[in-house]
Amino acid sequence: MKLRHHSVLPGFGLTMGFTLLYLCLIVLIPLGTMLLRSTAMTWAEFRDTLLDPPVMAAFRLTLWASLIAATANAVFGFVVAWVLVRYPFPAKRFVDALVDLPFALPTAVSGIALTSLYKPPRGEEAGGWIGQWLAPLGIQVAYTQLGVIVALTFIGLPFVVRTLQPALEDLDTEVEEAAASLGAGRLQTFGRVILPTVLPALLTGFALALARGLGEYGSVIFVANNLPMQTEIAPLKIVQKLDQHNYAGATAIGVVMLAASFLLLLTINLLQWWSRRHAET
Repeated sequence: MKLRHHSVLPGFGLTMGFTLLYLCLIVLIPLGTMLLRSTAMTWAEFRDTLLDPPVMAAFRLTLWASLIAATANAVFGFVVAWVLVRYPFPAKRFVDALVDLPFALPTAVSGIALTSLYKPPRGEEAGGWIGQWLAPLGIQVAYTQLGVIVALTFIGLPFVVRTLQPALEDLDTEVEEAAASLGAGRLQTFGRVILPTVLPALLTGFALALARGLGEYGSVIFVANNLPMQTEIAPLKIVQKLDQHNYAGATAIGVVMLAASFLLLLTINLLQWWSRRHAET
C-alpha cells in the first residue's frame, strides 16, 4: 500500500491558488495594465513614438551596449568562476563575496562610484583615480557610450559567475586528466571537453546579464550624463516621457522593453531545458 507523502505546507490546491493570486497581483496585473494602456494609441502614434530619432538612438545604444557588456562578462566571468572553483588562495571568501557586490549595492551608488572613478579632469577639477590617467591617452569613459558599457558590465558580472560556478563544480577534474592522457592539449581539452559541458550555463548567464543590461537605469544615468542622441538609454526615455506626462509614449517604449525581456526569459528557459536534456543524454 502506497503511503501518502506528508507535506509541511498545505495541499497543492491551496498553494497553487495562492501562487496564481500572488503572481497576478505582483506581475500580471501591472504588466497587463501597461499593455492595455498601449491599446489607447493608434498604430500610427505607436509607430511614430518608437521611430522618433532620440528613442531609436536610445534603443540602439541600450541593445549594443548590453550585448558588448554581456559578451565581456561571458569571457571574463568564466575566468573568475574558474579561479573561484578550481584554485585555493588567500582571501578566497573575500573575493567570492566581491562578486555579489553589484547585487547588494543600490544602482545609483554604483553609478556615482563609477563616475567618481572614471571622470576626466575638467579645468581645475581633478579627474577620477582612473580617469586622470586615461585622459592623456585620449580615452574618456565617464559621460560617453564607453561609460554605459562599463556600468552594464559592472552590474552584469554576478549573473555569469553565479550561473557558471555550479556547472564548473560538477565538472570532474578526472575528465580533464583523461583528455590529457589521451594526448589532448590545453586548447583541445577546453574546446572539446570543458566548453561543451558548461556551455548551457554560460549561455544562460550571458542571457541573464543581457536582460539585466537592457533594463538597467540607476547606474547608467550618472556615468553616461544623458547626452541627447549620444548616451541616453531606453529606460531613461521612459522616465523622461513620464515627466512630460506623456504616458502613452512611455507605455509604447515600455511595451517594446517588455517584449525584449520576455524573449530573453523564454530563451533562458529553453537553454535550461536543453541543458537538462543534454545532461540526461
